[in-house]
Amino acid sequence: MSDFDFDVLFIGAGPGGYVGAIRAAQLGLKTACVESRATLGGTCLNVGCIPSKAMLHASEYFDAAANGSMAKMGVEVTPKLNLEAMHGQRRDAVSQLTGGIEYLFKKNKVTWLQGHASFKDAHTVEVDGKTHTAKEVVIATGSSVTPLPGVEIDNDKGVVVDSTGALELPKVPKNLVVIGGGVIGLELGSVWRRLGANVTVVEYLDQLLPGMDIDIRKEAAKIFKKQGMDLKLATKVTGVTVRGKTATVTVEPAAGGDAETLKADCVLVSIGRKPNTQGLGLDNIGLEPNERGQIEIDGQFRTSVDGIRAIGDVVPGPMLAHKAEDEGIAVAEWIAGEVGIVNHDVIPGVVYTWPEIAGVGLTEEAAKDKGEIKVGKFPMLANSRAKTNHEPDGFVKVIADAKTDRVLGVWCIASVAGTMIAQAAQAMEFGALSEDIAYTCHAHPTHSEAIKEAAMAVRGKPIHM
Repeated sequence: MSDFDFDVLFIGAGPGGYVGAIRAAQLGLKTACVESRATLGGTCLNVGCIPSKAMLHASEYFDAAANGSMAKMGVEVTPKLNLEAMHGQRRDAVSQLTGGIEYLFKKNKVTWLQGHASFKDAHTVEVDGKTHTAKEVVIATGSSVTPLPGVEIDNDKGVVVDSTGALELPKVPKNLVVIGGGVIGLELGSVWRRLGANVTVVEYLDQLLPGMDIDIRKEAAKIFKKQGMDLKLATKVTGVTVRGKTATVTVEPAAGGDAETLKADCVLVSIGRKPNTQGLGLDNIGLEPNERGQIEIDGQFRTSVDGIRAIGDVVPGPMLAHKAEDEGIAVAEWIAGEVGIVNHDVIPGVVYTWPEIAGVGLTEEAAKDKGEIKVGKFPMLANSRAKTNHEPDGFVKVIADAKTDRVLGVWCIASVAGTMIAQAAQAMEFGALSEDIAYTCHAHPTHSEAIKEAAMAVRGKPIHM
């Protein structure tokens, strides 16, 4: 009989922790999962991926009715915004999904230890005054909003907010300033722009969406400008002051120059996220995060401390829910004596704006650094389904090795880019050549035909362009 209370204990019930716990239990391990929230699912399900998508989807309907795009298709309506009902459907989606995870914990006999966890030693964790032991402990505590020095966030007042506060605004702001031109800022900025806010995005870099392919970044800026967003690129925020219900944001060119002020009734701070490693008692086990606050791991997610592993946002790599989920499954399989597999070179990323933006693999710049490449592009304007649906914006870009024709990266902007990118990821997982995609029959008419055409363009033979 084991000397430990559990075979494995996960700290954190976000996408990495809860998925890992369920998989570990399926593999016959006695499993516990610590979570301090009143509901499971972590940031993603409670205040991140899921609620933001609920608001994005609902606001798309309102915008389509308000901007005349529905009228062009013969559906004439005069929309009336019921913001509280829109918030209600968001909260309902969150409640159903978090409740579903609780059901899965019970079904798979995962013990939920509710409270804050801290290490007493490498095999002992204290949760709100009670100690629990485990042969293996997996840190899956996720990440939290990166603060902007000198700027105080107060979500309750609703003037200077983070992503959590931006989901709960009780009314549509007249003027919204978004600090940060990354995924979160653009998604939430899009929600409130569609509902009537004047949105200004301030980004320190000279392009939006850091880390994405440069063609995607440039095209995205054109689209958001066309939609009415004011983009201030290569611009830094030097201060935010609040007087009553009005915020004043002071900005200046990143390279130096004259300052200007922006008035807003709401400011969203979305400059990134940081790993959650504070308060875990890592000093008690001799585990020190790196200079970026991340926990270093090996190929089996083992840290420098025997018996301690880590996954998700607290380890190096993109902070994405699906990456954490895959790592949760893999770490459980390693602990159970099996081989856990995550291909970190094929992790898709999606921005759920309108149109959606997605990519997987190498950018053109990164691919060029590795050798000679060939690139094929195809515009959504030439795609029959996109044309029929009045969705002309965007393109698909396929990057392939010039010698082997192996696909190195796929990037796209399209109304359903987030769904389309799965095909590219699966193809790359199997080592596909651009020719493999080009000669795979795609149903017509579909948006995904643009991937086929872009693959054909790699060898200079697209049909519809």
